[in-house]
Amino acid sequence: MPALFSPDSLRASLQPLAAGQPLSSEALAYQRYYGLDFPHRQAPVKRQLGRFTAGGYEIVSQVWWPASSPVATLFVIHGFYDHMGLYRHVIEWGLDHGFVVIACDLPGHGLSSGERASIDDFARYQAVLQGLFIEAQSLQLPQPWHLCGQSTGGAIVLDHLLHYGAQSPAQGQAILLSPLVRPKGWSWSKLSYYLLRPFVKGIARRFSENSNDPAFLPFLQADPLQPVRLPTAWVGALARWIPRIEGAAPSARQPLVIQGQDDKTVDWQHNLEVLKAKFNQPQTLLLPEARHHLANETPEIRERYFAFLDKYF
Repeated sequence: MPALFSPDSLRASLQPLAAGQPLSSEALAYQRYYGLDFPHRQAPVKRQLGRFTAGGYEIVSQVWWPASSPVATLFVIHGFYDHMGLYRHVIEWGLDHGFVVIACDLPGHGLSSGERASIDDFARYQAVLQGLFIEAQSLQLPQPWHLCGQSTGGAIVLDHLLHYGAQSPAQGQAILLSPLVRPKGWSWSKLSYYLLRPFVKGIARRFSENSNDPAFLPFLQADPLQPVRLPTAWVGALARWIPRIEGAAPSARQPLVIQGQDDKTVDWQHNLEVLKAKFNQPQTLLLPEARHHLANETPEIRERYFAFLDKYF
């Protein structure tokens, strides 16, 4: 199915979420392509697209309201190479719990501006998260505010908890799906970065099987919003960010951590040890056969981790 939207023109047409701008034909086409209109639900889902500025980028945001009176707000932060369009299962889980769900595309991802998949400093991700909080406040979205991050999105959430957790407006639960601290094979990746940095700005992306769902990889390969290169600038930003996390003071927050044991993207054993040292008894679910992209794992695996999460909501 061809995509009937242009990321640049759609982004340029958007106003802040609080403006209550009706969805254009292009916005509707975008949501329909990724299933973010949730046509199968019994009642139509009220939803909006918007745009805000943060960290020097034009960031596209999105919000969905449950059919009944909302009881909380869930912030969904996507992973590296991802965008909001890949998170419909997590969004729907939130709607089923009566949450307003709000999300945005990170700089260089999805509908947001910026060189594709690149960043010069992970601090810009924190600026974007703060901008998303401001958007939520402008809509007076209900408390408590819960956070959910996958992979790099998990890194953004845990960075926020470690450095701003006590003052955060999001004092609800924090869900970390396959959170990034170090990627798998980090020593070699870091060496390669320092060797390549003077000569190349990026290398071709290799699409990998990071879900047990056989339909997910072909969908990614056909997805018009997928970056096709790994920028060396992002690797450098990660190299500077890891010591910030591993050297951070412990937090009293108690995140909910879900990790697949067949994850070949992050160094999950190391990462879980870091999380145990940094947080107050994080509650962890290990899924033996699950791969990295938990938000798009098979229905059976999603059902198991959603059941685990249900115990805390």
